[in-house]
Amino acid sequence: MAHTPVNHPLRPIYRIVGFVTGAYLVAFGIIGFIGTSGEEFTGPGVRVLGQGSNMLWSTISLALGALVLLGTAIGRNIDVAIDQYLGWGLLVLGTYELMMLRTDDLNIFGFTMSTVIVTYLVGLLLILVSLYSKSAPPSQVGAPRQVREGRTA
Repeated sequence: MAHTPVNHPLRPIYRIVGFVTGAYLVAFGIIGFIGTSGEEFTGPGVRVLGQGSNMLWSTISLALGALVLLGTAIGRNIDVAIDQYLGWGLLVLGTYELMMLRTDDLNIFGFTMSTVIVTYLVGLLLILVSLYSKSAPPSQVGAPRQVREGRTA
């Protein structure tokens, strides 16, 4: 059995954090899409909200944000899977772009260092949200940790 909590008392707050993270990605994607409308699709890009972006990264951010918002709206542990996989994917993408930051040909998303940092933070937030948003019927949930360890409080 996994050691992630089920039916955590702060689950609604974590779902709100997931929603705000998805809304940020959608807003960044829309603003980036508008800001890079006359630029190349995979070129060096422009600064959007203090981050580097081009048309490709703006489109991907918009799609990822919409997926997070959709998963959060549906719930039923679908949001847990979406947030977990997208969080890990953003960490991998941020690491790739960190390696390719100073190359013009391989920096296809137009990242800057600030974009890498924000991508890491968004990925970590999504992973955190996925760890504490899992729900299950009370009949399938085990005893609380204090009871399993023999403590009463």
